[in-house]
Amino acid sequence: MKNIVALVIVIGCFFSCKAQSDIPKWDDIAEQFECPEWFRDAKFGIWTHWGPQTKPAVGGGWYARNMYMQDVGRETWGANAYPYHVQQYGHPSEIGFKDVIHSWKAKNLNTDSLMVFFKEVGAKYFVSMANHHDHFDNFDSSHHPWNSVNIGPKRDIVGEFGKSARKYGLYYGTSSHDDRYMGWWLPAFGADKEGPKKGIPYDGHMTKEDGKGKWWEGYDPADLYGLPPEKRTPEWEEKMKENWMKRHLELVNKYDLDLLWFDGYNFPYGEYGKKVTANFYNKSLKKHGKIQSVINVKGVGNGVINDIERGLAKKLRKEPWQGNLTFTGWFYKMDKPERHNERTIIESLIEAVSKNGNLLVSVELYPDGTIVREQKVVMKKVGNWLKTNGEAIYKTRPWKIYGDGYSVHGKKPVRHKVAASETSEEGQKASEEGLHFNERTVDAPLYESNDVRFTTRDNNLYVIVLNPAQGELIIPTLGHDSSTTYKVNKVEMLGSKLKVEYKQENEHLKLIVQDEFLGNGPITFKLMGK
Repeated sequence: MKNIVALVIVIGCFFSCKAQSDIPKWDDIAEQFECPEWFRDAKFGIWTHWGPQTKPAVGGGWYARNMYMQDVGRETWGANAYPYHVQQYGHPSEIGFKDVIHSWKAKNLNTDSLMVFFKEVGAKYFVSMANHHDHFDNFDSSHHPWNSVNIGPKRDIVGEFGKSARKYGLYYGTSSHDDRYMGWWLPAFGADKEGPKKGIPYDGHMTKEDGKGKWWEGYDPADLYGLPPEKRTPEWEEKMKENWMKRHLELVNKYDLDLLWFDGYNFPYGEYGKKVTANFYNKSLKKHGKIQSVINVKGVGNGVINDIERGLAKKLRKEPWQGNLTFTGWFYKMDKPERHNERTIIESLIEAVSKNGNLLVSVELYPDGTIVREQKVVMKKVGNWLKTNGEAIYKTRPWKIYGDGYSVHGKKPVRHKVAASETSEEGQKASEEGLHFNERTVDAPLYESNDVRFTTRDNNLYVIVLNPAQGELIIPTLGHDSSTTYKVNKVEMLGSKLKVEYKQENEHLKLIVQDEFLGNGPITFKLMGK
């Protein structure tokens, strides 16, 4: 019997090693990548950045880390985590984040109804969260016991979301934030610096033996938090990186993803991340004959789509990209005001598409798996706007320039001359600075009435007016003498049957905005010509 078991292990190791040896080198397969048309056409995606850290009502987006810190320093939003945890759950020397996971049940999660709603409000792709910095997997992981099938909801969250997304015709992806967990979790091995429990170690120091007779019997806290710092070795850290790779190879192999989003500027753990991403693209290549999947990272590089956290590109880019937004602070918390409404989301979507980008919006869920009420109202309004104006968003491509008006040129409108720097590598590089966290929030001033953005589709040019006002709309970049001119033969307004008055002259294009055009946010003029 022992010989049979040994033979099975050897055979398993052989096939595992063979499978990894079949993965091509990242640089080789990245050379074959070209952004898939489905991603360029989709423009608008919805993300649920959702996991066990949603369960506490307050305490910031890094609750799992901040609950072990009496003083969170500059992370002021997380200042409530420690006192809230002590009051709600108990002291972290006894009751830690592992117990928060256990209390998270997601009892009202209905992935079908969520997908129906997300499709109704205009999303073309959906992204769930596979894991956060808390090192908890929201999927049926064979390589990590701390996962949502074993603990908490007792459900394969990534799997359920994937089935529902496919059912309702949405492309599906998932995000991974786990590669920083070893450093992120270090506060769990600390202790209070003051107070009655000063010096008593937090539960990061607990062992598997400490769980006897408790709900977590059989589970090792070290598998969640990592080993205490004093016990860590280079060999152990390498083992953790290998484990990350095995978990994420299983993630991309089991769930047939269209998109994989990494919370970093490069590949997680270097070569380990490259093996996962190469395998991900190779699967798509074999299935479709060309790469039809997408990898998002915060940096810029060959074979990936740049994702800008809570921000947008400043200039029109040659290569497709993606910006992302969240209403409050990723995991929904009651102590964080909402930074977005329908105006800022619609404006951000228009801005992204005009500059050759997509927008991914994180719609936050309550711990039970239902949409935050106020955010559901906002997204319905976004969906209504897209029902009228979606022709100027979906399946469009950028024009020669992204826009006109005061927000582009300053207070003195000028006829636009295309600058080489807008499309050159040097210009793109310069525009990279200061992108992340540059979002327009509810506190941002309104656009001026002459601020417009451009998109194109089927030889038509769409002029989207960000903050329309009744009267004349002057667009210098569409004058006959402008280097970016477009000869207009006909003008319509999306969603209106009223005749649009216009006059194209040497200096500009003049459009008459009627009072009847106003009332529902940005408006779109469809220009037909050449």
